[in-house]
Amino acid sequence: MDFELTDRCKDFQERLHAFMDERVYPAEAVYEEQMRASGHPNFHPPVLEELKAEASSRGLWNLFHPNPDEGPGLLNAEYAPLAEISGRSPHLAPEAMNCNAPDTGNMEVLSQFGSEEHKQRWLRPLLDGEIRSAFAMTEPDVGSSDATNIATRIERDGDEYVINGRKWWISNAPHANCRVLIVLGKTNPDAPRHRQQSMLVVPLDTPGVEIVRTLPVFGYQDREGHAEIVLHDVRVPTHALLAGEGDGFLIGQARLGPGRIHHCMRLIGMAERALDLLCQRALSRTTFGRPVAENANVMDWIAESRIELEMIRLLVMKTAWLMDTVGNRHARIEIAAIKVAAPATALRVIDRAIQVHGGGGVGDDQPLANFWAHARTLRLADGPDEVHKRTIAQRELRRWEGRGETPTDGRSAELARS
Repeated sequence: MDFELTDRCKDFQERLHAFMDERVYPAEAVYEEQMRASGHPNFHPPVLEELKAEASSRGLWNLFHPNPDEGPGLLNAEYAPLAEISGRSPHLAPEAMNCNAPDTGNMEVLSQFGSEEHKQRWLRPLLDGEIRSAFAMTEPDVGSSDATNIATRIERDGDEYVINGRKWWISNAPHANCRVLIVLGKTNPDAPRHRQQSMLVVPLDTPGVEIVRTLPVFGYQDREGHAEIVLHDVRVPTHALLAGEGDGFLIGQARLGPGRIHHCMRLIGMAERALDLLCQRALSRTTFGRPVAENANVMDWIAESRIELEMIRLLVMKTAWLMDTVGNRHARIEIAAIKVAAPATALRVIDRAIQVHGGGGVGDDQPLANFWAHARTLRLADGPDEVHKRTIAQRELRRWEGRGETPTDGRSAELARS
């Protein structure tokens, strides 16, 4: 494995750092002011459109995705360090560059599994940043960490599909520019377990689609919003189907792998900024006659944070390298591992920064409390920790099932790939 960044990645890094310093960080206060003045949690502030235009003019647009007009996009190992930089301002930078979830995953789904009509009607305006989208999978009445539990019914009626069900935690659905949902539901409950589900492209304004409420996250009403949605006799044409009937679970697995690595790299950037704030605060505050930074426990926190961030960054970069060289399927264990490790690491670093800031750390004068809420949520989003740990443990156990012996020869890495 060679983690030396390509010249192309280094060029993007330099330009992205300049964009963050010159435009994004100064815009954070403007963003907060515009949001407060609007009085609406899902208001789309004008400063975001200004940042989008600037990012596009600087060539910092759709970095995660091959542009149909410009040839192959960045490798995962090239995009990962850029996602980390954008994670330092998670409410502005990813959307400013049209690299925000869940649109990234939805664009990849439409690109890989959509028809030409889907691509023209939905993918093109998504790539251009003209609209936003949502991914409707999770449901309140079933254990959605097992996607085969999904109960929403999709039934064919002539040239239409009829959808009935209830979804929740549908991120981005309340966004002012959201126009389309990708909905997962069951078309054939009698089929084999992983062939029961299908995915449909559903315009948000389709009759029968009702946003019941928006859901707060630890008291925060995120600007993009998280909706509970009722689908009551929602009718869409049969050509709304992505790929074929029964392909929904497969599409979902293809979608979630890359999205998880995007989340993890942004989390590292968020934690790096928290560590910066921790150090700045520790050096600027004096208690009991000496700088806070001179306390042994604070020094321990700083050192532990640096060690942990370097460790998780290496694991994420290894995962990105595997995704580029052997594919997402063969990087499944590493993807599961980073999805557990990155939020846990970020939470520890952010918590230390909050502690050093004292009362200021839990208010909104600093971004730390919001960072914490975001990172804690990602222990659930795209699958809870327990599901990913189960995947890892099953792979480990499978290597020794039926062998009747105890591993003592140090061949774990070799066997793991066998």
